[in-house]
Amino acid sequence: MRAVRLQKRARLLKAAEFNRVFDKALRSSDQYFTVLARPNDLDSPRLGLAISKKKVKLAVTRNRLKRIIRESFRLNQHRLFNADYIVLAGNQASTASNSRLIQSLGKHWEQLNKLCANS
Repeated sequence: MRAVRLQKRARLLKAAEFNRVFDKALRSSDQYFTVLARPNDLDSPRLGLAISKKKVKLAVTRNRLKRIIRESFRLNQHRLFNADYIVLAGNQASTASNSRLIQSLGKHWEQLNKLCANS
């Protein structure tokens, strides 16, 4: 069985792609993450990460958060609206447990799905 991974086409790679989402985004926030979304014209959702050193000091913790976010997105991308998503770390993300972070992301995906469908 071949491992299913997050494809390159499912990621935001260029600054212009990030700026497009930041300019006019739908937003979902809690103490762990802020997730921005903007519908796209593509046939699949895409993910961008913006985990800053200011919010999450240690590189080990930033990398852990990125792994958790990518995995949550990969597992849920078939349910998501065709949009570009950017995830930013919140104040308490670095100290939260993995299961709590996964629950938080699940709620964000669900909420943004509804917002994107209505826009």
